[in-house]
Amino acid sequence: MATNSPDYSPLIIEKNHPHIKSVTRLEAIGFSKLPVKKPVTLKELESSVRNYAIFHLSASLILATLSQVTAGPARAEEQAEWAQRYDADARLTVSRSTTPILSEQTVVATEAAIDRFRNIVANGGWPQVSSTHQLRLGTNSPAVSVLRKRLIISGDIGSETGASPIFDSYVEAAVRRFQARHGIIETGIVNQQTFTALNVPAETRLRQLETNLVRLRSFSKDLGNRYVTANIPAAQVETVENGAVVTHHIAGVGKIDRQSPVMQTKAIQINFNPFWTVPASVIRKDLIPKMQADPNYLRDSHIRVYNKDGQELQPEQINWRSLDAMNYKFRQDIGGDFNSLGVVRIDIANPYGVYMHDTPAKGVFGDDFRFVSSGCIRLQNVRDYVAFLLRETPGWDRDHIDQVIASGERVDVKIMPAVPVYWVYVTGWGAPDGVTQFRDDIYQRDGLGVIDAATMAPASGSQTTQQTGSNGLLHNEENEN
Repeated sequence: MATNSPDYSPLIIEKNHPHIKSVTRLEAIGFSKLPVKKPVTLKELESSVRNYAIFHLSASLILATLSQVTAGPARAEEQAEWAQRYDADARLTVSRSTTPILSEQTVVATEAAIDRFRNIVANGGWPQVSSTHQLRLGTNSPAVSVLRKRLIISGDIGSETGASPIFDSYVEAAVRRFQARHGIIETGIVNQQTFTALNVPAETRLRQLETNLVRLRSFSKDLGNRYVTANIPAAQVETVENGAVVTHHIAGVGKIDRQSPVMQTKAIQINFNPFWTVPASVIRKDLIPKMQADPNYLRDSHIRVYNKDGQELQPEQINWRSLDAMNYKFRQDIGGDFNSLGVVRIDIANPYGVYMHDTPAKGVFGDDFRFVSSGCIRLQNVRDYVAFLLRETPGWDRDHIDQVIASGERVDVKIMPAVPVYWVYVTGWGAPDGVTQFRDDIYQRDGLGVIDAATMAPASGSQTTQQTGSNGLLHNEENEN
């Protein structure tokens, strides 16, 4: 019977080929049957490996195969010869839950997680994983054996995988699962952030769950049929209807020194294509220093200056070497590409002067560290969020929302009826599927004194900082809390 297999016959595998680290590694994943015909270039090698992997191997090995075969020289003491072949087990994945974090089901699941962790602590907890280098697919190191034991105890990998020192695809899948449970980008590589999370003692995790169970119980009933939850430590927002999560949204929340407040409130109004009026705290902490460094900052950022009578002034009329600017109003023009609020702002009733909104600096949603604002919450996929809030408001379907945003006109819409919104602080919880989630105690409110997420803050000049705005405007400086 004819086959549709790609033609990879030109591939030759030479033991001394400069682009191949180990023939043994290739044979272990099924390349030993490839015919030998002629030498190949690196490009031809990559193409043949990719075709073979796509046609013959599990999805978990496709990228791993290519990266391991064509990678540059590795440390001899760390690189395995791939004596084992494992396919990633589907059980080792973490699916997105439809169970609201504020629900009776989460309370019950967290109680069950506490029981499991008490047993783990009673049996001595888990070992500390240490290594001078990152651990990744193909690594051969005693640290991988310790990592396996650590992941077996926490339920991220099955005990049947053994104690091999080789970092295979089962271990990679388990690391991804662990990272997903701890709010870390799922790379499958044990980097410093993952090492830190792995080495939080089991007893500390138990106390974290017990602390958060009290918080969860206080929110487990009478939240409303339709509501929104913003979990600050997780930097995530979910919309809920009829007891199930409708949409998930990655979020950017308050900095450690400008914290988003815990509160119960309601979303009352949507502002489409809003102006941004610079808060007093941002004028003092950010705008004045920016103008001292760059006199063109206001013009480049599309920010206008007004006196108390509403008359527009020129930036040169203000003494930027003093606090004179505190006496004026600064307002940024409408424009989703540069306005700090993006194309929409969601008003929520509260005494802290904070709100939820879009942002032009969407790069933050791809970061692990999303504690970047002055207390407000910025939202990924904000149009889906707005559509949920306006679902029961007559005349405001998704098409109309998109049309108004595209028009660029200022439009305000009352949410009818207002939707309950809960900003909560939950760093550990269980899910009905048995997965236990943890997040860093970013504001140090758990009282454990161990998890210091402040050390995760990106350094000046990092990718996160550079993504805050191409025009120099600090999009993470929305408001004071």
